[in-house]
Amino acid sequence: MYTVQMEKECGCFKKSEYTNNMTFETQQDAYKYATTVAELMNEEFCGTHNFTAQKGDGDYFLITVAINPEAVGITPHVSCDVGCSATDKWSLESNGKSNK
Repeated sequence: MYTVQMEKECGCFKKSEYTNNMTFETQQDAYKYATTVAELMNEEFCGTHNFTAQKGDGDYFLITVAINPEAVGITPHVSCDVGCSATDKWSLESNGKSNK
């Protein structure tokens, strides 16, 4: 038997029709269920969390839960040290000039 487990049950999951610890006869059925449910939760739920299905160490698949950074107001950014051509003294980028 193979089990699909939710890492954490958020409020949206508790209100949904999905069930934690679903069991399946085959690994393929458990995998299909885990990946499909994770995808549906990402589409249907409020967006505060991101869900990902992954194979566990034993006979189970785990649907992991992570905070969606954009949903809580965190936007990714690029610092000058990883993508622009800054020439300021504080930059870690080397521009070939002496900054004395």
